Amino acid sequence: MRRVTLFINGTSKNGKVVAVYGALSDLLSVASNKLGIKASSLYNGKGGLIDDIALIRDDDVLYVSEGDPFIDPQHEAKVRSDPHGAHTDWLTLNIGGRLFTTTRSTLVSKEPESMLAHMFREKDVWGNKQDEQGAYLIDRSPEYFEPILNYLRHGQLIINEGMNIRGVLEEARFFGIEQLAEQLEVAIKNSQPPEDHSPISRKEFVRFLLATPTKSELRCQGANLQGVKMLCSNAEGASLKGCNFEDPSGLKANLEGANLKGVDMEGSQMTGINLRVATLKNAKLKNCNLRGATLAGTDLENCDLSGCDLQEANLRGSNVKGAIFEEMLTPLHMSQSVR
Repeated sequence: MRRVTLFINGTSKNGKVVAVYGALSDLLSVASNKLGIKASSLYNGKGGLIDDIALIRDDDVLYVSEGDPFIDPQHEAKVRSDPHGAHTDWLTLNIGGRLFTTTRSTLVSKEPESMLAHMFREKDVWGNKQDEQGAYLIDRSPEYFEPILNYLRHGQLIINEGMNIRGVLEEARFFGIEQLAEQLEVAIKNSQPPEDHSPISRKEFVRFLLATPTKSELRCQGANLQGVKMLCSNAEGASLKGCNFEDPSGLKANLEGANLKGVDMEGSQMTGINLRVATLKNAKLKNCNLRGATLAGTDLENCDLSGCDLQEANLRGSNVKGAIFEEMLTPLHMSQSVR
């Protein structure tokens, strides 16, 4: 009976002594079970591929491969560690087809809890795949990996102009480099333009209104519509919540004949606004300032006017069927609604 010692390709540790019997496929099956890999080929110490079990002699040392080329186990004997235990041997990474050469210490020291640190702190623990030149294969973006590697080298985040920071952030998250990910998130936040809360002008609003298809929804909450002219406009279902229609110069907004069915104008400032013969059916005008507003002939059916200020407003001839007038700021006189 012949015995051989089996090692995983490229290593000279944790070998297994097994008996040789049957065909070459039987030995490969035993190697798979003993080494915990999917053995597909055997090499001798010089890298020769063994394709016949008759070539194996007693006490041979063989290297088991999962299909990758032979890796010289003597390379491991050249690996050195510094006095503090940090690895200083050089290795090459094949990131998405691009080669990066660095030290093991670079990958494990800066972020010891990262995926890269776990992959390369102990040799061959993760069973990292290698290409024909022995470079470790990692299927990620080389463009976004480069600033990550530089960060691990010197601790500084440097991103070339034109590079998408979000791409680097995704790679940092993938490799579990938390401190770098936090820096990138701050950088992305700082690169965003400040939010513009200034009200839009009348000219801008009219431009948006003209450019919006009739079947689309236009939302203009908080818009500045001082003295706007929107005669016979169609703003059905629009959101105009909290808008300002009051012009300090005294110019009154004119929405005469406008279609404002279902519009939401809650909390808007509309002193003196002209809504004559406009359609406000099912509209929401809750808590609006409608002092001196012209609502003559306006369709206010089922309109919510609760909490509104309607002092001196003209509602003559308006349709107020089902309208809500609760919690009015000023009493509504009958003369205001008489034809």
